[in-house]
Amino acid sequence: MPTKETTKKAVAKKAVKTTSKPDVISKLRIRVRAYEYKILDLSVKQIIDTALRYDAKVLGPIPLPTEIKKYTVNRASFVFKNAREQFEMRIHKRVIDILNPSAKIMEALTNMSLPSGVNIDVKII
Repeated sequence: MPTKETTKKAVAKKAVKTTSKPDVISKLRIRVRAYEYKILDLSVKQIIDTALRYDAKVLGPIPLPTEIKKYTVNRASFVFKNAREQFEMRIHKRVIDILNPSAKIMEALTNMSLPSGVNIDVKII
């Protein structure tokens, strides 16, 4: 049968273990997509400048693999079946993480105007 001293030590060890857990850090993950990489890089730079203006810690931009969609089409509608054309669409992607975003940063990012053709997905993790 355990004594009072051994049970107190076990309780003290459990308390130490639970207090040593790191604090949960909220993170704002922004995924930016566009067909043209130049417009994408300009809009990513604008997002990062806005976040740094409010003293936020920014991770990124992290380039993700370019998504390529290829379409093959017959050149002629009836006779020349072997003659085909190929078209492709490239979708360039970047990810930006903002650690511990404040309300000012969230408001500034939502009021920001970006060029057309740039798609933004924002998640709070």
